[in-house]
Amino acid sequence: MAVRLGRQTIGMTRPVTISSTATIVGTKESEGPLSPYFDVHMKDAEWGEKTWEKTESKMQKEAAKLAVQKAGKKADDIDCAFAGDLLNQCISSGFSARELGFPYYGLYGACSTMIEGLSLGAVAIDGGGNNTAVAVASSHFCTAERQYRNPLEYGGQRTPTAQWTVTGAAAAVLEADGGGPYITHVTTGKVVDFGVIDQNNMGGAMAPAAIDTLCAHFKDTGRSPESYDLILTGDLGKVGREIVINMMNANGFNMSDNYGDSGCMIYDMETQDVHAGGSGCGCIAVTVCGYVYEMMKSGKLNNVLVLGTGALLSPTSTMQGESVPGIAHAVAISNKTE
Repeated sequence: MAVRLGRQTIGMTRPVTISSTATIVGTKESEGPLSPYFDVHMKDAEWGEKTWEKTESKMQKEAAKLAVQKAGKKADDIDCAFAGDLLNQCISSGFSARELGFPYYGLYGACSTMIEGLSLGAVAIDGGGNNTAVAVASSHFCTAERQYRNPLEYGGQRTPTAQWTVTGAAAAVLEADGGGPYITHVTTGKVVDFGVIDQNNMGGAMAPAAIDTLCAHFKDTGRSPESYDLILTGDLGKVGREIVINMMNANGFNMSDNYGDSGCMIYDMETQDVHAGGSGCGCIAVTVCGYVYEMMKSGKLNNVLVLGTGALLSPTSTMQGESVPGIAHAVAISNKTE
């Protein structure tokens, strides 16, 4: 059974293997530096569907099907799916699950959803309730713009702190047995709100939550940044990443050597016009299930700490003048059981 370490962290006692992953990305992501690590590259924003929302649901469904196939399994072999997206009532996930037929939990953690799914899947397996699970998350630039901001036809000018929602979906199959990489620790975040009211400054809104979860993880486990080959947040972009480095340094943790952010990695920040970087559920999802997973399978990375960061706002809360609370969940992944 899992072991409680401190207030927020759980250590796995039953090896939880990430046995396969699958990723699907849009055209802008296909032009970025991580393109070789993605499985499926869409040729346009519609991918054969009549609406962008239908496209996003299809992305989730196909990512889950591909991950299960790569794991050598069938749909009936999956005990449970943990899935989420950015849209109202998680419609991308719900309509995808309708066709997949997995036992299903719908999640909403904003852009932290993929790591939330990996966390819950790992705990369910470690506790003996499941032998297999699938974590899935997605976002789509066009669906997010339509819901949170303006119609694309409006052509509103983006502020320098704004981020570009990643068109991407990813799935990971978790199993009770296997050869790794293994999820070894889960650190559950707290909602942290520093009063940021600018919905175009997601990095500034989410960075305090990432800092809070990082400090909790290091306190609970007795680890430090040097314990990991890579510490990856997603998706703070260049604004939030700089805040994390500075504030963690003030807390006595040097994050300058092995810290990256998926919002800064998925696009070429010099040649692609994404302002402060990438965002969306798909950002950390495709980076972890693509780049990080391949680096771990090849042995180029052996110990990784991944934090999914989310801004817990809605169009309604924004119009009512609410601030933007943040959340960050973390999973530690290793090529060795502990």
